Amino acid sequence: MANNIKNNTPVAAYDDDAIKTLSPREHLRLRPGMYIGKLGDGSQSDDGIYVLIKETVDNSIDEFIMGAGDKIEITIEDNVVTVRDYGRGIPLKSLSAAVSQMNTGGKYEGDAFKKTVGLNGVGVKAVNMLSSEFTARSVRDGEAHEVSFVKGLEQSDRWESGVSEKNGTMIRFRVDEEIFGEYSYNLDYVEQLVRNYTYLNLGLKIILNGKEYVSKNGLLDLVNDNLSEEPLYPPIYLSGEDIDVVITHGTGYGESYYSFVNGQYTPQGGTHQAAFRASVAKVIKEFYKKDYDPADVRGSIIAAVSVRMNDPVFESQTKIRLGSKEVAPGVSMQQFVNDFLSVNLDNYLHKHSETAQVLQKKIAENEKERKAISGIQKKARETAKKVAVNNRKLRDCKVHLTDSKNELAEKTMIFITEGLSAMGPITMTRDAMTQAVFCLRGKPLNCYGLTKKVVYENEEFNLLQSALNIEDGLENLRFNKVIIATDADVDGMHIRLLMTSFFVQFFPELIRAGHLYILQTPLFRVQNKKENFYCYTDEERQKAIKKCGATAEITRFKGLGEISPEEFKDLIGENMRLDKVRLTKDDPINDMLEFYMGKNTYERQGFIIDNLRIEEDIVDENIA
Repeated sequence: MANNIKNNTPVAAYDDDAIKTLSPREHLRLRPGMYIGKLGDGSQSDDGIYVLIKETVDNSIDEFIMGAGDKIEITIEDNVVTVRDYGRGIPLKSLSAAVSQMNTGGKYEGDAFKKTVGLNGVGVKAVNMLSSEFTARSVRDGEAHEVSFVKGLEQSDRWESGVSEKNGTMIRFRVDEEIFGEYSYNLDYVEQLVRNYTYLNLGLKIILNGKEYVSKNGLLDLVNDNLSEEPLYPPIYLSGEDIDVVITHGTGYGESYYSFVNGQYTPQGGTHQAAFRASVAKVIKEFYKKDYDPADVRGSIIAAVSVRMNDPVFESQTKIRLGSKEVAPGVSMQQFVNDFLSVNLDNYLHKHSETAQVLQKKIAENEKERKAISGIQKKARETAKKVAVNNRKLRDCKVHLTDSKNELAEKTMIFITEGLSAMGPITMTRDAMTQAVFCLRGKPLNCYGLTKKVVYENEEFNLLQSALNIEDGLENLRFNKVIIATDADVDGMHIRLLMTSFFVQFFPELIRAGHLYILQTPLFRVQNKKENFYCYTDEERQKAIKKCGATAEITRFKGLGEISPEEFKDLIGENMRLDKVRLTKDDPINDMLEFYMGKNTYERQGFIIDNLRIEEDIVDENIA
């Protein structure tokens, strides 16, 4: 019967005229997301404008790796980015081709570059083609060659002789607003990028807008600078040929890793991180001659691993997950990491008996807690398995982060909402390919001071853990972004705190890996018959009123349920605003949990009310 159903849609013409051939420049400008991920406006750390900075700096890092130049200067002013290194300088005659022609570069063969991160194919060419202004200048032994482009098309070509500048390359660009729209740089994101570069490249000095960044202890500095809890023992730093690791344990739950390949931060891990996880458990078990459960060995671990290799293979263009099975011909990544740890970590523990004793005590504590909750854990897993196909709390999407071959995997997200009124608009307007929704029933449990047993005893927490697939770590996390979406009122703020404390206490690795966000929801809509503006602050409201003039109509949103599905489509689409939840050395976990979720109720209520008082004042002002 289904075969008799007719499709009344007119058939479009499909002939030779329908076949188009685009130049690399045309294709890149038409489909920039295929090359740099999402565009964004600079409000998120993974927005395209930061990818373009990274693609530029990567080439300068490669010069340092090859022993040419130990200083990089980065300036961001009026949305113009300038990167100047003091390496060898791009070969002068090849400068124009190197920055404008795809598949042109010096990293395909030979000894000019080895174990570097800037790979051929996109890189600075994408920066050029996605910029309204682009200039490249190379200086080599008193000669200079400078070329300028507009949207990837060459405008000028200039040679100079007898210059006194030091050798190196300068790239200056302004991202094209025709493609990116309005944007601005958040220097905090750029600073973190710079810090990661210095952690991985000892001796490298990077100057960002006049401020100098340098690391004396490499990965050890990275771990110490990012510890949000007191380590149980001094971090173990092990260094070898093409591999460095740092290992310590904290007091919280979960496993937290910082992984790198050739200086490239891989927030989604990959083969090197998987090899480290397996090897560190194996080596520690062998050291104690105990058949510990690997989860007990790794529980509360905070570690960093960095490897260097030729021709790394990444699972996406943005290089956030390593896919290389071998570190060298005939040498698997697992073997390489295991061989290193089996010698160096074993030696360290033999030489540092105090650390070995503290570590063994921690493993025993993890084992004791795991066995204490094994009964409820088994029952909860059985429940989760039964509802996996039909989790009534979850409106799933079709693509997941684990679908590494799918170009949409990095765009996956899940919204955690409270109540059906909030769930409805999001569910109706979401992109079902990449956006999932998980619905809470009222305020979640305050889990402060409780053990992980509550994750299995509480049905909502258990189903959420199952929906995210994070019980055994982040290796199989199903969504790139986990977004808490609540109303912009006192109750909404309370729910945000409850859910944030849940993740901080039991899954801090989710936060450290940059996956947890808060959805910003508009406080107002300002409109007239021609224009419509969503305003998240009073300043934005005032600007919108000026644009709309005397006929401006102002609507105050108190809850997500008040926003129509049609309006919500924009708010969770390309224009979505998110606040990333962070854990740093300045945010000790225990102190945060005690303040926000502990017994100091008066202080906590004051914090919530103070943070919402501005919104209340705005409402009063509107009424007046």
